[in-house]
Amino acid sequence: MDRSPRIHPTALIEPGAEIGAGTAVWDSVHVRSGAIIGSDCIIGEKTYIAYGVRIGNRVKVNGLCYFVTAVTIENGAYVGASTVFTNDRYPRATTTDLRRLRSSDPDEHTKPTLVRCGATIGASSVIGCNLEVGRFAMVGMGSVVTHSVPDFHLVLGAPAASMGYVCRCGQTLLRFERARPRAAPSLTCEACGLRYAAAEGGEVTELTPPS
Repeated sequence: MDRSPRIHPTALIEPGAEIGAGTAVWDSVHVRSGAIIGSDCIIGEKTYIAYGVRIGNRVKVNGLCYFVTAVTIENGAYVGASTVFTNDRYPRATTTDLRRLRSSDPDEHTKPTLVRCGATIGASSVIGCNLEVGRFAMVGMGSVVTHSVPDFHLVLGAPAASMGYVCRCGQTLLRFERARPRAAPSLTCEACGLRYAAAEGGEVTELTPPS
């Protein structure tokens, strides 16, 4: 069985970029030098992946996504169509006297973003920088994420706020009122049967992690 990456002829893969075995890269994708994409991923059409981006294994990226330098995506994450990542909270095109373009190279203003394993980013979301999207968290479509998202939390809106807990399988375990996480000593997913507990501050613990 051929495990070579499948790269569409219109994709631009710069020298020095790494594409893992079994990964499919669709039309008009641009992967910059120094980016690393793991094995068995799908990179949707017209997506841009900047230098220094790290994407793990079995990651699904839909079309028209924009990944900037300092973004890391862990294994098994999902990035919906037209998602935009950022890495500078105070971007400017020029120096203060407007006479010179600022360099696009990373500097002290470049801040990282980490999407942890199993997380989902909904379509058309905007992800801020200097933050994490937690394990198996769910970012609803069209959200603007300005703060870190805890593991197993569902966040919605602009700015995104925690509105519930979600299972590994993606089903909602509990919805909050007024975006206030609450304790739940026992939560069972109606779809797959996995069990969880949530502390008063919103920290979710797996009671029956899959084998």
